[in-house]
Amino acid sequence: MKKSFRLLITLAIVVAVVLLAFYIKNRNPNGISEEDAKCIGEKSVLYTQIGCYACSMQEDLFGENYQYVNDFVCNNDWDSCLAKGIKATPTWEINGQMIEGVQTIEKLKELTGC
Repeated sequence: MKKSFRLLITLAIVVAVVLLAFYIKNRNPNGISEEDAKCIGEKSVLYTQIGCYACSMQEDLFGENYQYVNDFVCNNDWDSCLAKGIKATPTWEINGQMIEGVQTIEKLKELTGC
């Protein structure tokens, strides 16, 4: 029993370190410009849910300019999200394509043409 508990703790630590490294690698320390945030917001929809850690990571990449993101909170209308085929959050809808997971600002600019 002790071996499996140690293995579980070790696995949890490894996952936490990997998530932290991903977050640090993909965050934009200078933030995103208001112009880019508005452009991305006009050309996409971000499906999120309350309490979603990855959604919070995505929001952090935008900083104060997150206000320009076209954010649809699935908790408020699960039926609409299910009808769109949302299986995980965050999910971006760009040009009719669904892209799951946290996306870098650079990737979002590329996908939206901003």
